[in-house]
Amino acid sequence: MREQFMVHVTGPTDDHAGATAEERAGSPGLMLALATLGFAVNFWAWALISPLGPMFRDSGALGRLSESDVALLVAVPVLVGSLGRIVVGALTDRFGGRIMFPVISAVTILPVLFIAFVALDSYALLLVGGFFLGIGGTVFAVGVPFVNAWFPPERRGLAIGVFGAGMGGTAISALTTVKLFTNQGEKAPFLITAVVLAAYAVTAWLLLRDAPGRVVPTTSLASRLNANARLPITWQACILYAVAFGGYVAFSVYLPAYLKTAHGLTAADAANRMAGFVVVAVIMRPIGGWLSDRFGAIPVLATSYAVVVVGAAVSASTPPLDGVGTVAFLAMAAALGAGSGATFALIAKVTDPSRVGGVTGLVGAAGGLGGFLPPLIMGFVYGRTESYAIGLWMLSITAALTLALTLTIVRRTAQGQDTH
Repeated sequence: MREQFMVHVTGPTDDHAGATAEERAGSPGLMLALATLGFAVNFWAWALISPLGPMFRDSGALGRLSESDVALLVAVPVLVGSLGRIVVGALTDRFGGRIMFPVISAVTILPVLFIAFVALDSYALLLVGGFFLGIGGTVFAVGVPFVNAWFPPERRGLAIGVFGAGMGGTAISALTTVKLFTNQGEKAPFLITAVVLAAYAVTAWLLLRDAPGRVVPTTSLASRLNANARLPITWQACILYAVAFGGYVAFSVYLPAYLKTAHGLTAADAANRMAGFVVVAVIMRPIGGWLSDRFGAIPVLATSYAVVVVGAAVSASTPPLDGVGTVAFLAMAAALGAGSGATFALIAKVTDPSRVGGVTGLVGAAGGLGGFLPPLIMGFVYGRTESYAIGLWMLSITAALTLALTLTIVRRTAQGQDTH
């Protein structure tokens, strides 16, 4: 009788029941805030080595390091964090962010402590520690599908853009790592980060909830990866994100070394300026998502790449930082941030929700790889020419080609989805 009564009353009160279920599951705003915090904390850990690279070269603590050695040291975590997103994104589709956020955060503690207690006096061991530190960078592929499931399509661009602002965790690293390393002891930045990661892992385990009605795929990981890789939007977004987010990552890990060498700044001043670059990009990422919700992703992407074309070309002449040089870099930061947000607004619009995690993993990997190669190229070219101009012209040309792709093939993909 009780079951009959419950069945009878749920019909006319579906809205109330749905609201009650959502309240039990969690608030979308709270889930977005926790996911963004997790992104920031893990990216803080992911970027720990980058500010220290120029210091290790100058101090000789790790032996004689070339520009290419420093570039490799700061790029290894980027590589692993990028490739790892392919698997982590697919695992998130299967297990949900409720499980994956605390797991990734807890696992990242291990390489942070390894670097602190074992690797700080060895270049080879730092490479090993940096390899596993890359795990922290995979958290991006957890957050996008998690946040995407909590919001309706017309709000996903802004929501994912807000989550993407968690990439500002690299700014925390830039602002604090060198100061803590110098003033509080070489282990201090790593121990503090490990404590924060542990606190977040516990908080996430207790408070995070997956969105109501989340669809769990039943096919194998390999078959999902194969199916996602065949989607047109996947390879198109991979290129878009490799330039937008890859450019951001490349500057965030290599800018301290560039500013120190090309403009003669101190390590601390270079790190502070890099943090300014990161802050501008972080602020513009949710704005890029919001603008995409309002005006479409294609105009936002096209404008972003056009700005990078001009900014990189201007920077190639190494203008002084007290004028045009700073304006060019901050304009590129704004464009790369907005372009990153717009890319995932586009993915959310044209991709089935059950596939967002897998597609995000592949696209996120491309973005990270886009950040892995430029520092190596810049270090290699500078070591042979003592000039960064070639690398910056390559960025300008790449952005121009991506702009052309956006206005042709990607535009047709987006329009096809609209008409469908």
